[in-house]
Order: sequence, then C-alpha cells, then structure tokens
Amino acid sequence: MKRLFITAMLSIAAAGTAFAADLPQPMPAPQVPAAYIPTVAPVYNWGGIYLGINGGYGFGQSQWTDPANAVGSSGYFSANGGLVGGTVGVNFQTDAFVFGVEGDIDWQSVSGTGSNAFCSNISTTSGGVPSGLGCQTQSDWLGTIRARVGYAADRVLFYGTAGGAFGGVQTSLNGLSTQSTTKFGWTAGAGVEWAFADNWTARVEYLYVDLGNSTCNTSTSCGFEVGVAPTAPTNNSVSFTENIIRAGVDFKFR
Repeated sequence: MKRLFITAMLSIAAAGTAFAADLPQPMPAPQVPAAYIPTVAPVYNWGGIYLGINGGYGFGQSQWTDPANAVGSSGYFSANGGLVGGTVGVNFQTDAFVFGVEGDIDWQSVSGTGSNAFCSNISTTSGGVPSGLGCQTQSDWLGTIRARVGYAADRVLFYGTAGGAFGGVQTSLNGLSTQSTTKFGWTAGAGVEWAFADNWTARVEYLYVDLGNSTCNTSTSCGFEVGVAPTAPTNNSVSFTENIIRAGVDFKFR
C-alpha cells in the first residue's frame, strides 16, 4: 500500500512537469535603449602667442607746406607701393571675446611725387631761379604696436585694432639726395581672421596710418627759397598718411 502511494505521487509529479513544459513561456522584459549623447566639436581657442608673416599694398598721400614759398602749399599728392614683413602677438580669450596685443615691422616701397607750382618754385642753387622739379615723399619701412579687441564665432574672429605707428620717411626734390626722418604717429583699423587648422590662422586687415609731419630743410635735399634770401634753405613741413590693405598667415603656439 505504501509502495503504491509513493508510485502514484511520482507519477503525478512527472505529469505536472510535462504539463508545465507545454505551457507558453512568458515574454522577455523589453530592453531600454541607451540614451543618445551627440558628439559636440570643441570650440576653437584663440588664446596664445603667435608669429606670422604679412604682405600687401599701401596707398596714401603727402603734402608739402612752407610759408616762405610764394605758393604756400603743394596740395595733396598720392604715394603708393607694396610692403612685406613679420608679425608677433598674444591673445587672451574670455567666452567669445578676444583681447590681445600685436606688433609688426614691414619693409615697404611707398612713394609719390607731386609736380605742381609749389615744388617748381624751389631753387636748387643759392639765389637761383625756380628749378621746376617735383616734391618726392617716400617711406621704406613701417612698424606698429597695437591693441586688438575681437569677437570669435568659433574659428572666425572679427576684430578692431588701434595703437602707435612709427616709420621712416624720406623727402627731397626728385633727383636730389633724400633727407631721412624716423616719425611716430598712430594707426587704427579692422580685420577678420580664420583658423584653418589647429595652430594656423589666416587674416585680411585694413590699417590707416598717420605719421604726422616731417621736415625737408636741407639745401642738398630740398634746395633754397626763391626771392627770400640768397642762401636760405627751404623749411618745408611734409605730412604723410597711408592706407594699408594686407593679408597674413600666423602660427599660434599652444
């Protein structure tokens, strides 16, 4: 009897296991996809020290004046030519605003000659007659030290700039030896710069330069007054301003 009971229980258990195996299996829990995190490119950093080269074109004007000259003034005449040089600077960035200091030195060949009644009325000999020559103004080098303030749209920087300028100015009647003077003045302008690689940028900029007034008062360069005193050299005041359009490439150290 006891054996029959145990056999019956085992049979019932085996039948239950077989029945459970035939039942439908529960669906697996749905998998939740991982949250998508977009890749964000880093914003370009304009901060750092940089070195570069630049080149372009200068066009400006000059005027000679002398109260002792019967005509009084030459009026403005144009001066123009090319330039090339080097640049050094440093930038500091706060959010999208960029602040910096920049200096450059350019070798240039900017010159012009005014042929007018004022210049023609200067004599090349003591007590002589008007020479009929023209007034020549030229500049063979130019440097600037400027502050820069700009707004960066990632890899593009828009900036304004202003500061001091200094350069060599040569004056003479054309055909005579020149009188050279180093003059100091001011400059201001604006530009746009593009970071085309991590450490390389390219720019285009405009500068206005005013080197004030120099003099041409030696007889070997600017002759003698006519009708004032037989041996009086001229005492010309010579103004010189320049507009510069140039491009440059800079390497920025990180």
